[in-house]
Amino acid sequence: MPLSISRPALVRVLPFAAFLLLLFLRGEAHAAGGFGFDPRWIYGLGVVVVGALLLAWRREYGELARQNLPDAREALLAVAVGLLVFGLWIRLDAPWMLIGSAAAPFVPTDADGALDWALIAVRWVGAALLVPVMEELFWRSFLMRWIQQPAFLALDPTRVGARALLLSTFVFVLVHTQWLAAAIAGFAYAWLYIRRGRLWSAVIAHAVTNGALGLWVVAGRHWQFW
Repeated sequence: MPLSISRPALVRVLPFAAFLLLLFLRGEAHAAGGFGFDPRWIYGLGVVVVGALLLAWRREYGELARQNLPDAREALLAVAVGLLVFGLWIRLDAPWMLIGSAAAPFVPTDADGALDWALIAVRWVGAALLVPVMEELFWRSFLMRWIQQPAFLALDPTRVGARALLLSTFVFVLVHTQWLAAAIAGFAYAWLYIRRGRLWSAVIAHAVTNGALGLWVVAGRHWQFW
């Protein structure tokens, strides 16, 4: 029987897959000395490609429709959760809390050590604005619900069970070097989604975490977190 994937799954999986592929290519280019160009700009290519896919398919993401925006109280809770995850993320970096190391560290400085603000802007925009939408569509809206029920669009997020929550968070952890921090983040974002069934709550929290982390990284030059 030929392998098939539904359209709703495809539009949630492909942006994430494209982003991972470009991260892999950046790592390979970095290891090979750049192939004659600055491999850090592959991240910028990822922002453009994934952003274009999300924009092209925006009408197919019903969970992000305007009517599904959280109210003020829920939005404030999402912001608070995002800041809490950020605070834990920058502290949960002991050696035993890490899985491997980043294949291509993103250090946005020039040969003299001066900050390259163009690279910083691209990295921050990608991490704070693009990644939260792309990842929450994949990890929580698609994968977590799909584990619970293959016809995932028909599943009310508030009915997601412990097995789907644990398995999707486990896979989420595998693509992050800080496994403990990633586990807490994954559970926190999933909890926000399951609590009221609004993906925007998870997106907001994820964006706050990544945005605050980016500002902290640049202010203190903590490049290992990027």
